[in-house]
Amino acid sequence: MEELRTLDGQELQKTAGDHGVGLPGADLEQRPDWHLYKVRGKVFMLMTDMPGHPVVILKADPDDAAALREQYADITVGYHMNKRHWITVGGGGAVDEKLVKELVTDSYRLVVGGLPRSEQPVDPHTYARHT
Repeated sequence: MEELRTLDGQELQKTAGDHGVGLPGADLEQRPDWHLYKVRGKVFMLMTDMPGHPVVILKADPDDAAALREQYADITVGYHMNKRHWITVGGGGAVDEKLVKELVTDSYRLVVGGLPRSEQPVDPHTYARHT
């Protein structure tokens, strides 16, 4: 059984970023103070530093987002985004590498699912489903 290791803010962003750029069709756009991860021009992940700590901002199903916020103190509403459809993940608490990768993949899949079928680099209903 693998040991769950929490990530500090830098590790959180590195884990999420490395995973995000590896997804099919994903691109990274860098702006001052922001890293935007996109698939076919649509953002699925953002990274920035909120005062004092690095965060990752991800799209999430509204029901999942509410459950995640209840379960994890380090997951809050989306910073500068729609509060129902986006979450902000901070490091240092119970959020581990496995969860970060799952959240990034879920965000990516949600965005891909909103693209026209001809532009989808993967099938969002079956790609990298976790059980």
